[in-house]
Amino acid sequence: MTLSAEQRIERCHIDLMKHPNFVAYSGVLMIGNVSVKDDFPTAYTNGRDVVYGRKFVESLNDSELRGLILHENKHKMYRHMLTWYHLFKQNAGKCNMACDYVINLEIADEGKDTQKFVSLPKGGLFDEKFRGLNSAEVFNLLPDDDGGNGRGGKGGLDEHGWDDAQTLTETERGELAKEIDQAIRQGAILAGKTGGSLNRSFDDLLKAKVDWREALREFVSSVCAGKDQSTWRKPNRRWLQQDIYLPTTYSEAVGRVVVAIDTSGSIGGAILTRFMSELTGIMENVNPEQIDLLYWDAEVAGHEVYGQGDVEKMKSSTKVVGGGGTVPSCITKYMREHKIEPVCAIVLTDGCVGNDWGGAWNCPVLWCIVDNDNVRPSVGQAIKIEM
Repeated sequence: MTLSAEQRIERCHIDLMKHPNFVAYSGVLMIGNVSVKDDFPTAYTNGRDVVYGRKFVESLNDSELRGLILHENKHKMYRHMLTWYHLFKQNAGKCNMACDYVINLEIADEGKDTQKFVSLPKGGLFDEKFRGLNSAEVFNLLPDDDGGNGRGGKGGLDEHGWDDAQTLTETERGELAKEIDQAIRQGAILAGKTGGSLNRSFDDLLKAKVDWREALREFVSSVCAGKDQSTWRKPNRRWLQQDIYLPTTYSEAVGRVVVAIDTSGSIGGAILTRFMSELTGIMENVNPEQIDLLYWDAEVAGHEVYGQGDVEKMKSSTKVVGGGGTVPSCITKYMREHKIEPVCAIVLTDGCVGNDWGGAWNCPVLWCIVDNDNVRPSVGQAIKIEM
């Protein structure tokens, strides 16, 4: 029985998801739509969706088809169509080729010990001299007349939808970035559970920087899930600049929130101002019954209490105190002594705490760690803030 191009692509997707060398790609393979077109010459992706030419698929054996599928999904995983668009505008052909050289080296490495389970289709761009380089570095090494300057930037296995990717709205781009990040992390977890392998590219992507503002917002929103309400008393400021008057959405009171700020000396005024501005915006929507703002070093040196409606006041009237050592366990000790039982705690620190991460917390805790990639809290979640 002869399988159609669609059936072969679906089967190769399943093959990759089941193979220990490629199981980590499972989440990425599920992103976007996959289609086959009779009049399409090779393959194409806009960074989310993938199109395969029917005759091109039919010309490949299963090993080469799996290689092609990996090729397209690596473009998605690395967000090439958005990340390197500025290079595409300089020279479309060179940019297309540069991305392909990087991807194809990875595919060759991943497939060499799989007994031809995955291989590069004929015509795939490959050169050992580009090993260890990223797409921009390869781009700078290619001569300017390589690949031409056509819209698609043709060269190698496929075509790249650079301009099509730019039609995504900011919201769609954000959603796609989040979906890809989740797929990478879920793939890493799946590989760990099934004994699969992760190549260096996954390690690099897993270390990618996360927008700390978004991570802080997600933590507070997920922990402080109150009952959504709307009020016309305070118009939504995001829409006022467009002369649109909408109510502010908020949640009914959700209890106390502890915000503990390290004042041991390394948390300067600039980061504190940025942190407090972001935090007050979040708290206005969450609407906690009370915010306990603690300043700490080797002990809790300051405790300020703000009630409902006082969030903006917190930003303007707070007074930073302290400046000694850095001992997070003083926070949990203080909370026990003063019977503070919050729905969550948010700790801003430089992370230079040794092995002291506060001991036993009576609530979920988020560590906001400034300019320190070398620490990992033993309790709670962590986000990195870079200045």
